[in-house]
Formats: sequence, C-alpha cells, structure tokens
Amino acid sequence: MLSQTARPYIDASVPVLREHGAAITTQFYTTLFEDHPELMHIFNMGNQANGSQQQSLAAAVYAYAANIDNAAALTPVLTRITHKHASIGIKPEHYPIVGRHLLAAIQTILGEAATPALLAAWDEAYGLLATQLIAMEKQLYVQADIEAGDLRPLKVIAVSQESETVRSYYLQTQDSQSPGDFKPGQYVSIAVQLGPLRQLRQYSLSDSPDQPWWRISVKRVSGTALTQSGQVSNWLHANVKVGDQLLAGAAFGDFAPTLESDIPITLISAGIGITPMISVLNTLNERRPARPVVFAYATQHGRHHALREDLTIARTKQSGLKEIIFYEAPLSTDEIGQDYHHQGRMQLEGLLDEETLKGEFYLCGPVGFMQQQWQELLEAGVSPKQIQREVFGPDLLDHLA
Repeated sequence: MLSQTARPYIDASVPVLREHGAAITTQFYTTLFEDHPELMHIFNMGNQANGSQQQSLAAAVYAYAANIDNAAALTPVLTRITHKHASIGIKPEHYPIVGRHLLAAIQTILGEAATPALLAAWDEAYGLLATQLIAMEKQLYVQADIEAGDLRPLKVIAVSQESETVRSYYLQTQDSQSPGDFKPGQYVSIAVQLGPLRQLRQYSLSDSPDQPWWRISVKRVSGTALTQSGQVSNWLHANVKVGDQLLAGAAFGDFAPTLESDIPITLISAGIGITPMISVLNTLNERRPARPVVFAYATQHGRHHALREDLTIARTKQSGLKEIIFYEAPLSTDEIGQDYHHQGRMQLEGLLDEETLKGEFYLCGPVGFMQQQWQELLEAGVSPKQIQREVFGPDLLDHLA
C-alpha cells in the first residue's frame, strides 16, 4: 500500500502526467535504448517509430496514478499487461532498469517541478507496481512451465492464402505434434531476425486447440503516407514457406471467451480481428455445437474477407449459428445473401434478438470500431459486465485515462 507521505505527490501528479506524459515517455525510451540497446530485441521497434509505444506507456503511467487506490479498475488491466509481458519475456531484472530511466525522464521533463519528494513518491509507487507485476508474471511462467523469454522452433507444415492480405501458417513441433494447449482467444509471440535486430510480434491463434497444430493468420500491413509498413508481417509473407521453422513462445492472453456455458455468445469483429473469433467458433463447433452463436463480422469487401472457409464449415456443424456479415464497399463480384448480408459499416441495432442481448459479447478489431460497438451494445441494454474486448496498445487504458 502506498504510504501517506507519498500519496499527495502521486495525486498531484495526475494533471501533470496528462499534460507531459508523452514527453516523459519519449525521453524515457530514448535514454533507455541508449544505455541498454539489448532491450531493442524485446520492444516493438515499429511501435517505437510510429509513437504508439510512447503513447501506451504514457497512458499506463497516467492511469496508474489516477487509479492507484482503485484495485477493481487496475487489476484487470494489470492482468492483461502481465500476459503481454510474459509473451515477450520480461524478467524481474528489467524492472529496476525501467524504473531508473523512468524517474530520470520525469526529472528531465519536469525540471525544478520534479522535487526530491515527488521523485521519492514515484520511486515508491513504481516499486509497488513492479513487485505486483513480477509476482503475476512469475505465476504465468510457472503455469506455462517456461522460463522468461523461452522460444522454441516450430516447423511450418502448411501455408494458406486466406484473403488478399492475410496468410495462415500451420505450426507443429519437430516431432509433428501440436505445440500445446491454449485457450481460444490467446496469442503467441513469433520472433524474426531483421538484420541485427530480433523482433517479436504477437499473433492470435486462429484455430481450435483440439487440432494437431497451431495456426496463426497474419495480415500483411502495407504502409501509407501516414503509417509504416509492418516489418515482421511483410517479412513473413515474403519469406516463410512450408518446411521452414519459426521461433515461437508459449500461448498467453486473458481474452478467453467462456466455452462451457450454453447461454448465447456473440462474437463481433472487424478486419484481422476475426482471427481470435474464428478460434472460438471452431472450438465451439467441436465442443458446444448447439450453443447459440452470433458471428458478426465487418470488412471492406470480399477480397479482404479472411478465413471464409472456416465459416463455411461452421455452418455445417453449428446448429445455433447466425452470421451477420457487413461489407463496407462490396465489389461487383460479391453476392449479397451469400458473401455478405449488409452493406456499409457494422450497425447491429435491430439485428440481435432479446435472448442474444442477455448473453455474452466479445469484441476484437480496430479501436474506433470496438468503441462504436461497445456504445451501441450499452444503448441496447447490454451490461458492461457482459462485454469483453481484445485490445492492445494505449487503448487498453482508454476507460481509465
């Protein structure tokens, strides 16, 4: 528990962090990588380049300060953060390094406003947070029976082009077995070597854990005038073929929809957010084929509609399946009623019956899409307790910050 001496300084930091958070975290990462270049093999340098990593840390620091006494709000966020940390191999010895550079960045940016008392309060608060995260991450490593940072080579047994921009890779162990159990909705880290730099990226597992393989479905991210190309996704698409090996971590992630229940479940996704939802759907096909399922999906048009074959198979297995597919800009070759059901952006108002609205809802996709669907569900009378989102990056904390 934070001491009474430190508490006023942390409380007073909330408006300061809102104003200067991005500057502090940008300074933090600059000096961190200068002093510890080996950490560049752990952090996502693509997110460093586009600024989203700095924004993410700024949001985390601010949300922590603003909710330091609100365990009910912080605990789910910390759980999600520890899963991400475990997936990239964060170790206890990393925390003192981060803490030292974070305090130095606060002092640099705030100048004289960063009094010794304020820095001491943040040193105390960070120590409490680090202790909690270390303990939670240790538990995840024990459960997965791995050491932090463990990776193993998996062989690529098949490659499938799922859409214009999405390709699936089927992975097995060297002795042709499944790499292990996982919960539908979880993800794995894939490591690739880009010149002198090793980079890790997380990809949702997109098939049932009952299959004798792991499948990841990777969207090739092309750059625009405002965004960078995805280094790892483009490398995977350009280089990986059947017979190759990929270095993979254990499965992590707390976005794990309930499978055992018989109440209605609605899976809402857009774009590449379809991948964890297909994993859930394929598992329900095998374990709960009679469970009422609404599969709502939005994409631009048919050439961007990934994993359609999985939906075709699900129709033959899932007696309670209802599909609601939106194409924002259908092509002339896309057939309404067969390829999709509605034109335009997803709008579920009036499409969900009373029983469905009493069930569980899971969201995955671009942030704006999820925010819109979340708000529309609330307006339809769905409780926030019925809704879960799969979120990465700074928007994990948007409801706190």
